[in-house]
Amino acid sequence: MMRKIILSLAIMATAATAADAANPNVNDLKHSITDDAIVFPESFEQDTQRLLEGWYMRNYTATDDSYTSKQDVATTDEEIKRRLAQMPTVVEMPFNSIVRQYIDRYTKNSRPQVAAILGLSLYYMPIFEQALEEKGLPQELKYLPVIESGLDPNAVSKHGATGLWQMMLATGKGCGLDCNSLVDERRDPYASSKAAAELLKQLYDTYGDWSLAIAAYNSGPGAVNKAIRRAGLENGKADFWNIYNYLSDETRGYVPMFIAATYVMTYYPKHNISPVLPTKPLVTDTVGCTDRVHFDQISAVLGIPIDELRILNPQYREDIVPGTPERPYMITLPSKQVHAYIMSHDQILAYEAQKYAHRETVEPGESSTPAGPAIVSGTADTADQDLAALAQTSTPASGNTTSVTHKVAKGETLASIAEKYGVQATEIRSANNLRRNAVRVGQMLTINGVSPEKAAIAAQSVAADFDTSGQETAAAKPAAQQKKNSKATSSKKAKKKNSAKKATTHTIKSGENLGKIARKYGVSVNAIKKANGMKNDNIRAGSTLKIPAKK
Repeated sequence: MMRKIILSLAIMATAATAADAANPNVNDLKHSITDDAIVFPESFEQDTQRLLEGWYMRNYTATDDSYTSKQDVATTDEEIKRRLAQMPTVVEMPFNSIVRQYIDRYTKNSRPQVAAILGLSLYYMPIFEQALEEKGLPQELKYLPVIESGLDPNAVSKHGATGLWQMMLATGKGCGLDCNSLVDERRDPYASSKAAAELLKQLYDTYGDWSLAIAAYNSGPGAVNKAIRRAGLENGKADFWNIYNYLSDETRGYVPMFIAATYVMTYYPKHNISPVLPTKPLVTDTVGCTDRVHFDQISAVLGIPIDELRILNPQYREDIVPGTPERPYMITLPSKQVHAYIMSHDQILAYEAQKYAHRETVEPGESSTPAGPAIVSGTADTADQDLAALAQTSTPASGNTTSVTHKVAKGETLASIAEKYGVQATEIRSANNLRRNAVRVGQMLTINGVSPEKAAIAAQSVAADFDTSGQETAAAKPAAQQKKNSKATSSKKAKKKNSAKKATTHTIKSGENLGKIARKYGVSVNAIKKANGMKNDNIRAGSTLKIPAKK
């Protein structure tokens, strides 16, 4: 009997040893685990040079490139293990050979990338910290975007994960983010950070373990649950390290890489990686937009570089903010410019309004460009054709009311134009998508509901105001202008004649185009474009153009 008991105990001990071998103690495993086939996640390989040369890095940081000449400092495993243990983190940061390989990857092979990320972190980290703090989450989770996107808000993986936090489309929409043709809030640093914090909180509530929650953020809960089942474990007993071998290759590297990123963002000076210093603070604020507005309009009126608007608002895919009173969208601006935006709101919307207008109704056969040809200088034949086309547009074909095109002249107001055509000012505003009664000289307005008599008079008036060269006649000019002192006029003509023979510069005013500027200086549009290396006709108010000498 005793021999049977001893034999049974021996069998049980053997079985226990086999079970321990199959499921070693996780506290030992997390420090001893090895992997000879590490796959570095896709997000680790970044276009580092593009990051270093980005608008924010050029304008707000100064990078000491000594990291390119200095080598990484030799550091023992024990030293790295000690540093990891000293970091004030809630998320566990164990050391093992896999973590060491990722740390070496950062400190030896990717030193330029680390320098770029350190510079970008000056702007992005406070945003991440605030979102995590609101949900009561560990602050070290702010380093997840480092391994997800390299702090590039426009990063897109081969699977379609997008933004700083690399969210899939379904995940982003499930978190309440707008994702459409014009807006992708997965790229919005503020909105995506709040969504990511909420998602991380839900994952932690599910698993009760940060290593599993972080792994599930990368692969999805389904993959983690499957790995737990395959490992023969139950939720509550599982840990990232004891399901390691049951995860996909990329997810296996996700938690070790997170530990390595947290380490290098904390101890980068210990590895001779240059600190990136802010040259000036980028302080921002947000303002709600209830109108459809283009970045070019904001840039032209407020003088903010278009690249700055894009780096601050990467969620707007086509440089268009599609705000409405029912669904306002937020715009991030330098804090000093927020008040200017509010005060200049109407001016911003009015800037080249027809160019950026989004038509709400359209009739079949209607042109997508503003009605009515522009009157330009040129040969007599060209000018005659332009005038004839304008007169034809303005003249009704029948006894019914018609639509005409009116070019705003100096001194005219919306009220005077409405009176001239016998219509209401509100009708003109509606037809031209005007948000206020202000109009500018040279603006082309569509006037609907004009009687045949008024339309005919308008057509004759327009034709009479221009000669065959397309220039305003003396009769069309204000009387005060015709009464200028003849001596002063002669002097001005002489100066203009002399200056036309020399190259000069011109500061672009609001409402000007290349044709108007070319006529002013008596040169061709192509000559101006060639002198300024321009590939198209786009110009911006406030910019300076080189004007070549008149031949």
